Amino acid sequence: MIRFRLIPSLLFCLLAAGCTDKPQEIVVCGDDQVLIFDKSKSDSVNLTVNWRWKVSDAADLPAEYQKYLVPTDECKPVDYNSKILITSSGGGVVLIDRQTRKPLFYAHVPNAHSAELLPGNRVVVALSTAEGGNSIQLFNISEADEVVFKDSLYSGHGVVWIDDIKRLFALGYDELRSYSLKDWDTEKPALKLEKRWKLPDDSGHNLSYETDNSLVISTHRNVWIFDIPSENFTPFKPLEGVENVKSVNVNSQTGEVVYTKGEISWWTHNIYCINPEKKIVIPEINIYKVRVISN
Repeated sequence: MIRFRLIPSLLFCLLAAGCTDKPQEIVVCGDDQVLIFDKSKSDSVNLTVNWRWKVSDAADLPAEYQKYLVPTDECKPVDYNSKILITSSGGGVVLIDRQTRKPLFYAHVPNAHSAELLPGNRVVVALSTAEGGNSIQLFNISEADEVVFKDSLYSGHGVVWIDDIKRLFALGYDELRSYSLKDWDTEKPALKLEKRWKLPDDSGHNLSYETDNSLVISTHRNVWIFDIPSENFTPFKPLEGVENVKSVNVNSQTGEVVYTKGEISWWTHNIYCINPEKKIVIPEINIYKVRVISN
């Protein structure tokens, strides 16, 4: 599981002169494609794209399945950035190898909004609304479309795995949950519900890291920090007063914040950065969530 922060060696490299071989990359997706671009070389005028993947280019993906991947909602770098995990409210989940661009796993999951790659090549998906009820679902990568575990979760919009404490956190409409792994080395793996916390307000949008011990939660009205050891919610001050924030990524070492906010109904064409302040325009696709790649 890759962390959305810069490791100390990279921070030193960025501060040192001549560190140009490690681009500061951001992953965005929307409509029918995924873009990875160099943040340091992109702004409101220019966009330096390092990698692009379109649903229609996926020759190894069944043609009848491609329609489920539009529009793409979340694209998350996983497995040391070697893979991109894509979810779509159109009903598709696909794991793409970044180098070969080939799909390694795909499943039809109606109204999927977030996914995570778990140990043992398993994928967990949070659903917003789906036939048979809202839920999170667990899959083996080797067995596409076969659900091995399911738990109800109303309006699931975010899942994050923290490897250090072996916990999966899931964001629903008005609650945050933590799960541990159960019977993981058997034929019937499961997620064991450990705790549930009521959110300070409702309509959860996105879940991501601030640090190893804290999470960032955006809701319809506010952005919150959840401190895991103390189990407390506090306002995320850098974004107080910013309306309709959809997704947030925080670099705790540099203080940098990268976020999206709804501008065209639910969607946006822009990425906003704090410390340093910058607006990056993505004119060609409608974005919901943004993810930062740590090298």
